[in-house]
Amino acid sequence: MTEGNLFTQQEANRRRSNWLVGGFIVFFAWVGFGGDLAIGLMTAESPPEAYHHLFPFIGVFTSAVASIVCLSAWRNGAKRVLHSAGAWEIIEPATPEQRQYVNVVEEMAIAAGLPRPRIWLVPDDDPNAFATGREPASASIAVTQGLLDQLTRDELQGVVAHEMAHVQNYDTRLMTLLAGMVGAVLILSDGASRVLRGGGRIRGSSRMGGRGGKGGAGPLGLILLVVWLLTLIVAPVVTRVLAMAVSRKREYLADATGAQFTRNPAALASALEKLGSASGATRAVSRGSAHLCIVDPSESRFSNREGFLGDFLASHPPLGQRISRLRSMAFEPVAHEAEPV
Repeated sequence: MTEGNLFTQQEANRRRSNWLVGGFIVFFAWVGFGGDLAIGLMTAESPPEAYHHLFPFIGVFTSAVASIVCLSAWRNGAKRVLHSAGAWEIIEPATPEQRQYVNVVEEMAIAAGLPRPRIWLVPDDDPNAFATGREPASASIAVTQGLLDQLTRDELQGVVAHEMAHVQNYDTRLMTLLAGMVGAVLILSDGASRVLRGGGRIRGSSRMGGRGGKGGAGPLGLILLVVWLLTLIVAPVVTRVLAMAVSRKREYLADATGAQFTRNPAALASALEKLGSASGATRAVSRGSAHLCIVDPSESRFSNREGFLGDFLASHPPLGQRISRLRSMAFEPVAHEAEPV
């Protein structure tokens, strides 16, 4: 990657982070003010003594919540991701594997021309790794115990270089913001599901609002309320697909940049092969943070599929394609891989 391309990528990620925050606040404003409008229409033709929804307190509340969530994700998103994974920081390495890990991180920080990130270990037997942080000066890199146990030094170097590439490109800022916002949308959607399960109240309000029947405000409000609730139900799927799309586009670039740091693309290819062949899931990593990892932390086999199904459901590009590209960079022959069942 040339220096110009690097700065272009960094600036693009800063812009995407700003658009992401703006879009998130707009979405929550729609959730709030849309609900206010729906309830207002449903109660507009109610008798004078009945409840009339006039002040948009739902919109004010959700907009405030969205702003707080964005501020929290900006300030504390990395800390929350690490805490949710049960990671603990390595201050003084206690084992040879940990000392090697710290040494490799320091080497790759020098190769990338970045400050040394904080170093974390996740107590999970499945091999995986991720980076997080708002900017290089406050970045963190975390790997699982399984990764330290299963990889050689060269392979570990390739994985750490990949994560340093994410830090250098400011991918971590964008993806950490996404992790916090996906979690907030999941909570909001769960609340909407509870409202739907108590749908009798909505029908009662509709009857109350429709007594006049002339303006049709009650039925219109009910239609808007249904659209509003459907938005909340579909939102987690949309945000997760967005997070996965962001992740997929950046993995190829991080692979290539990491290979430049190590000058050994074959080592990262070998590491990805080992990570891809692991039978379990990285249970310490939550679903909302899956896009941060170097490989899909779930047991799903969609990450190995190409085409629409893989693009829609996988959090990462197909491992076979990533490995093939790295092998080509190393001028190694690429073995033909059987199509996953």
